[in-house]
Amino acid sequence: QGQLVESGGGLVQPGGSLRLSCAASGFTLDYRAIGWFRQAPGKEREWVSCIGSTDGNTYYGDSVKGRFTISRDNAKNTVYLQMNSLKPEDTAVYYCAARRNVLSLCTESASRYDYWGQGTQVTISS
Repeated sequence: QGQLVESGGGLVQPGGSLRLSCAASGFTLDYRAIGWFRQAPGKEREWVSCIGSTDGNTYYGDSVKGRFTISRDNAKNTVYLQMNSLKPEDTAVYYCAARRNVLSLCTESASRYDYWGQGTQVTISS
């Protein structure tokens, strides 16, 4: 059974940086579209970013474009989300998700992702 585990969350001041990791076990992240989502208290889950299955193309939500960078290390079976210039409104639980089908495309729709991690808390506060 495939499993995703996020790590790297924490408390940082506005303007700071964090790097989240999403490690997979039981399946490989190669050739799969991997997405990051976040959910703040009282709000719906929001798509943040996605990295393509084979082309390495990256996609970002408007609220994080220019500040966040998604990348993958297939040798480590891990996807990363580098978050810079963090703002209080970035505070949320961050989840990574993977699509089951190999060569699937990036999508903003959470329902199209089959594997989810447990989430990692990111808090931006002074």
